[in-house]
Amino acid sequence: MENLARGTADGSLRGRTVVVTGGTRGVGAGIARAFADAGAHVTACARRPPERPLDGVGFTPLDLRDPPAVRAFFDALPRLDVLVNNAGGTPHRRLAEADAERHARVIELNLLTPLTASLAAYAHLRRARGSVVMIGSVSGGRPSPGSAAYGAAKAGLESLARSMAAEWAPEVRVNTLVVGMVRTELAHLHYGGRDGVDAVSRTVPLGRLATPSDVGAAALFLASDAAAYVSGASLLVHGGGERPAFLDAATAGGPSDQED
Repeated sequence: MENLARGTADGSLRGRTVVVTGGTRGVGAGIARAFADAGAHVTACARRPPERPLDGVGFTPLDLRDPPAVRAFFDALPRLDVLVNNAGGTPHRRLAEADAERHARVIELNLLTPLTASLAAYAHLRRARGSVVMIGSVSGGRPSPGSAAYGAAKAGLESLARSMAAEWAPEVRVNTLVVGMVRTELAHLHYGGRDGVDAVSRTVPLGRLATPSDVGAAALFLASDAAAYVSGASLLVHGGGERPAFLDAATAGGPSDQED
């Protein structure tokens, strides 16, 4: 912890230039705020502007599914030190309820757009010896009924980040935040109202959902000098994970029922 505190407190991100895709609400806004609070020059890009401007965070309208527009955006930047690929998401939709083309759009948003942005940013990042932070999901490492295409894309994103880290070293570091359940302004759409959110929170070992600022703090760490020797890594930000279902289903008692 001493190294982490020294790395973030010494201003290692002060004056750095950071782009956060999808950085206008929810997790993305939490990440953008964290970098702005650390003294970085932050730009959030998304199709729509934030409902309320974020202090210290600029905004540029950008459709990340438009490769020529993405390349033009990054080409126009004078410098870039950190790219946070946060844009993504999916509606709840079982596989048989939609055609392949609709699922392909989910994969495009969550896997191909981070690749597009990273390639467009590469020259800047190489010159600055910067870093890429991918925002992954626990859905990429477990079954995700209702969001299968999203989970597949996030699994691919982790793999992409590891390969990118190997190919772009030593000039550019690439890491993934594997994010669990987050309490955002849209949490009720996924978990129900307050009762639903509270019930889901009780399934997390730490007893609560993450906040956007929790994810922002982790992204800040991976981009900072405190993580100078961290690349190709996946950092779990999930409050300890999910309680295994078999523990509630099992009828056996405690350790006394087992013999060596």
